[in-house]
Amino acid sequence: MAASVDPLVVGRVIGDVVDMFVPSVSMSVYFGAKHVTNGCTIKPSIAVDPPRLLIGGHSDVLYTLVMTDPDAPSPSEPSMRELVHWIVTDIPGCASTSCGKEVVAYTGPRPPVGIHRFILVLFEQKQPLGMAVEPPISRANFNTRLFAGRHGLGLPVATVYFNAQKEPANKKR
Repeated sequence: MAASVDPLVVGRVIGDVVDMFVPSVSMSVYFGAKHVTNGCTIKPSIAVDPPRLLIGGHSDVLYTLVMTDPDAPSPSEPSMRELVHWIVTDIPGCASTSCGKEVVAYTGPRPPVGIHRFILVLFEQKQPLGMAVEPPISRANFNTRLFAGRHGLGLPVATVYFNAQKEPANKKR
C-alpha cells in the first residue's frame, strides 16, 4: 500500500466484514446535513431515520446496500456479529435507496456499550434480485460475505463506515 493507509483497513472493516476490494462506484452518505466519512462519529440521535445516499454508477445497473454493526453487542465481545441494520436491493445507479426494494427495514444505531462501527456496503448486482432475497430470520449473526456469495454479488463496489456510541440520557433538573 502507499503511504496513505486505507481507513477501511485501519478500521478493520476489511477483514471483519468484507474482503479487500477496489472501490469502483462513488457513494456519499448523509444523515441530515452531516456527511459520513470513514471513521467519523455519528450520534445515534441524528441517525434515527435512514441516511440519504447518493450512488454514482450507471443508471442501467442495479445495486444492493447492506448496513451492519460488526461490534454487537459489545466491541470486546461481538457475539452477535454482524447485526444487520438495513438491506435494500435493486437500487438503480444514480438513484436513491427509495427507488430500491427494502428487504430489511432500517433501524438506527443503538449501541449499548462501547464504540460501534456501522458499515454500509454497496454491491453491484449482475441481474435484478426481485423476490430472490428473503429477510434473515434474525438481525443477529448476519454475514455480509455469505449474503453476497448467496446472491452472486461478488466483492463490494463501495463501502463507508461510521462510529457511534450510546448517548448520555438527558438529565432533567
